[in-house]
Amino acid sequence: MTTDSSLLSSELELQQQEELYQQLLLQTMGKMQTENPDSKVIRPQPGMCVKTHQEPGKQKVFVNICQSNSVPLPPEISREELVKLLQSEDPSSYRVPMSLGEPHTEVDNNSQGCTAYDVVVNQEFFQNCQKDPLFEQFVILVSLEGLENKYNLELSRDWKVLKNRKFLGSVSEQNIRTKSRPVIQELQPQENSAATTKRPEFTLLVEPPTGDPEYLIAEIKLPGVLSSRSLVLDVGEDRLVLTARPSLFYLDVFHPFLVEQENSVAQYNNSTQILTVTMPVVSS
Repeated sequence: MTTDSSLLSSELELQQQEELYQQLLLQTMGKMQTENPDSKVIRPQPGMCVKTHQEPGKQKVFVNICQSNSVPLPPEISREELVKLLQSEDPSSYRVPMSLGEPHTEVDNNSQGCTAYDVVVNQEFFQNCQKDPLFEQFVILVSLEGLENKYNLELSRDWKVLKNRKFLGSVSEQNIRTKSRPVIQELQPQENSAATTKRPEFTLLVEPPTGDPEYLIAEIKLPGVLSSRSLVLDVGEDRLVLTARPSLFYLDVFHPFLVEQENSVAQYNNSTQILTVTMPVVSS
């Protein structure tokens, strides 16, 4: 029996290249950590893999929700408090510390190319979320929202947790901050500071009033706003955020419908100083 020496040498070269790559990677990550003492490199543990897709186009996306004790633990919250939070007008007030990794290309079970993202949360928090379906849905939701905000994505809420796979791809290091940025800064009071902003009066209407809703209409009273040019409006699939500059009004409200963001229309009446936002409801 003879051995093809060319195959052996090729395999050896590949192994040497892989070892060299790992050395360079460790050196680079170590250099980053030295240059930035406020951060450190971690290797998280797999947690669960969530399958969803990106809008528009239905591109397949996998979110690897990982766990690590190096990520800070969020404030303790009970199930009752979480239910009240999700029903409140500002559920984003509860912050979950997380590390959001860069997108990486992977291959799914059907040998099709896809994109995967790694999200790392605190290990104790993750394991507690595994014990209650409501908390599990919550950690998935905040992970999707974190990726959307960081990478300007639109991810479907029609997700699926893979039963027999905790991670797609290979677990890689992440560089996380060890010192958090100050959340509250003392500022000198100004005449038009953010502290003077008010929550405007608003009404949510459904058309038609009975049967399956076709439109969700928001009427927002903005006394003192002279022109629509001072308004910044963001319509999400289940959220509406409005800012009236300079520091007059601020509104952030969640609603119980999924709406078509691209086909929503806003109109401001200068005489009545009322903003009307008409949002088509996604048919169920």
